[in-house]
Amino acid sequence: MTTPLTAALMLTALFAAPATALAALKPGDEAPLFKTPAAVAGRAFDFDLAAALKKGPVVLYFFPKAFTKGCTIEANAFAEATPRFDALGATVIGISHDDIDTLKRFSREECRDRFAVGSDPAARTIKAYDASALLPGMASRISYVIGQDGKIAFAHEGSNPLKHVEETMKAVQQLAKGQR
Repeated sequence: MTTPLTAALMLTALFAAPATALAALKPGDEAPLFKTPAAVAGRAFDFDLAAALKKGPVVLYFFPKAFTKGCTIEANAFAEATPRFDALGATVIGISHDDIDTLKRFSREECRDRFAVGSDPAARTIKAYDASALLPGMASRISYVIGQDGKIAFAHEGSNPLKHVEETMKAVQQLAKGQR
C-alpha cells in the first residue's frame, strides 16, 4: 500500500534524478527535423533545422513560458553566451508553446536580439523531442546539442536555467575539438 508520504518521496526522487537520465533523446539518436515560426530581434522568420545544421551544430533548448522568471534568466544567459556559441559555429534556438507575437517581444527584450526563439503552440516539435511538461501548454526545461550529422550530441534536463547554458557550451566546445 502506498502512503501519501511514500508517494511524495517517489515524486521527489523522480524530480531529483540525474538530468540526462530523464531526456528521451540520447546522444547518438537522430534529431527530428523541424521547421517552425521563430523570431529574432523582433522579426518573424521560418526556422529550419536542416538549413541551420548545414552551417554548424545547433543548441536547441526548450523553455516553459516566455517572461517567467526562470525563462527570462535562461534567455538572458543564452544571449550573453551567444557570441561564444557563434565563434564555435553553433546556432542557438529556444522553443516554447508561446505564440509568435509574444516571442517577437521576448526575442527583443530577453534574448537581447542575439538568438532566435521558436513558436510551437501545437507542440509538434516539443513532443518530437520529448520536452512536454506535466502542465498543459508548457514545455519542460530541456536542452539538446545537435551535431552537423543530425544526431543528438548532448542532452540536459533540469530546473536550473543557468546550467543549460553552461552544459551546452561545454558540449559545443567538445564538438569543436572533435571529441563528440
